[in-house]
Amino acid sequence: MPNTKSAERRVRANERKRLRNRAVMSKVRRAEKTFRAALAQGDKAAAAKALTEAVSAYDRAAKKGTVKKGTADRKKSRMTLALNKLK
Repeated sequence: MPNTKSAERRVRANERKRLRNRAVMSKVRRAEKTFRAALAQGDKAAAAKALTEAVSAYDRAAKKGTVKKGTADRKKSRMTLALNKLK
């Protein structure tokens, strides 16, 4: 229970940020899951398209501060390596 006005504002702001972060991460996870599924099927074209979507999702998440830039870069790199192994 917040004791001051500023603490009440922080509670409201934190809730807004939490909901925004959940939405962003949901998109990121969905994009990565789609990529992994295409990779598992061995479909190069679908995997390449899904990789583009996943990279874009990670870039947006990193830009908004939901994911750290290094984490996004590492995930993108590993997905790209996985796609290149498929080819």
